[in-house]
Amino acid sequence: MNPLICAHCGVLTESPSVTPDGTALRCVDCGRRRPFRRLPLYCVTGPSGTGKSTVARLLVEALSDRFVVLEQDVLWVDGLRDPADEHRTFRSTWLRMAAMVQQNGRPVVLCGTVVPPELEALPERALFSKIHYLSLMCDPEVLADRLRARPAWRQWDEPRIVEMLDYTAWVAETAHEMNPPVSLLDTTNAAVESTAADVQSWIERTHVVGASSAEAITVPGTGNLTGHM
Repeated sequence: MNPLICAHCGVLTESPSVTPDGTALRCVDCGRRRPFRRLPLYCVTGPSGTGKSTVARLLVEALSDRFVVLEQDVLWVDGLRDPADEHRTFRSTWLRMAAMVQQNGRPVVLCGTVVPPELEALPERALFSKIHYLSLMCDPEVLADRLRARPAWRQWDEPRIVEMLDYTAWVAETAHEMNPPVSLLDTTNAAVESTAADVQSWIERTHVVGASSAEAITVPGTGNLTGHM
């Protein structure tokens, strides 16, 4: 099951090799091939406080017959919090996990804060046909109020809130320039059910169009969605 270990010779690699047609993994040592499902990955991302976790719970109900919805923070543990290289250990672990899950035939929807530069350069990126990104966004004042209202154990003091607002502004300014571009969905005035419906529509439409298309999309709903498939 582990895409980094050859089932024939047992060699472990940190840079998986997928055949050009995306149907098999090729061992970097013995050259043997084994069948492999190279599916797209859907990242529902965004700054803290924009509604990712709440939306994820609704997506499980709506998509569980076709997709596997996972919450990124479940692996945010001490052993994976090394800040080196954009938390590479944490990011690589998730890509390996998602690739294994997808061998069951259903694409993964990964909900958690991440941007293309943190995933696209990793060796495990080769395990996916494409990674699609949708970032939930929110008005800065509303976002700050949401973070201040969180339980004390989450430790959202004012300096940390300012840092998150700066991150939010950066995402808004650079989303269209990232590779691949990041679609944005404004959740400021939308009910969580409406936001979940918009995210569901984005996932379903992007999955149908396929990984090779890149066009502006509009999804019905109360949120404001801009970006690319």
